[in-house]
Amino acid sequence: MVYAPIAYEPPTQFELRATLSRLPLLASRCQGLGEKRVLPRDYATASDEELMGWLAEGDRRSFEPLANRHLERALRTAARILVNAADAEEIAQEAMLRVFTRAHSWRPGRAKFTTWLYQIVVNLAVDLRRRPSMERLDWIDAAMDPSPLAGTALEERQRQRAVREAIEQMPVRQRAALTLCYYEGLSGEEAARALSTSLKGVEGLLLRARRFLKQRLRSQGL
Repeated sequence: MVYAPIAYEPPTQFELRATLSRLPLLASRCQGLGEKRVLPRDYATASDEELMGWLAEGDRRSFEPLANRHLERALRTAARILVNAADAEEIAQEAMLRVFTRAHSWRPGRAKFTTWLYQIVVNLAVDLRRRPSMERLDWIDAAMDPSPLAGTALEERQRQRAVREAIEQMPVRQRAALTLCYYEGLSGEEAARALSTSLKGVEGLLLRARRFLKQRLRSQGL
């Protein structure tokens, strides 16, 4: 089952912050771990599964293309679950570090690499979300539009802001299911693996999330 995305724009601050930290911090945290000498390999064109297999064998060089491909994905997912830029960056870095240090635990054939990564990110984010956090993402609204369609555009911005605020207040596992299925495009089965639940469990989370959104928007007359 494929889910259509909900109209929702990610926060501008997240888009800016997502470009700040990439491989340097990860590289520093991975220093000192052993590396195995290997024959030349085409890392750029290798699949995620091939790279993970090589990483599990001790080929540290296969980690960099994995991080380049998927760090933004981990950061984006964490930010939508946590609604907190600093925490999201911490979780994304930690998730990729776990990919590096726990490569031996990944089992090809059981799930795609991206599903396994989503599972790591969701587990870390849910655990962190259970602890109180003081920083919140600052939503940056667009400037007022003087065109004749300004009223319509303003109404749409107000609705999107209301959706964002409702998602912030949603229980964390419902928000995780919403993120995976509607924004990351995972199927129900893939989301179930990432959330460590059943397909019916994912459907239940999505049903409650949609009800939560409807109630919050209805209470604001939207």
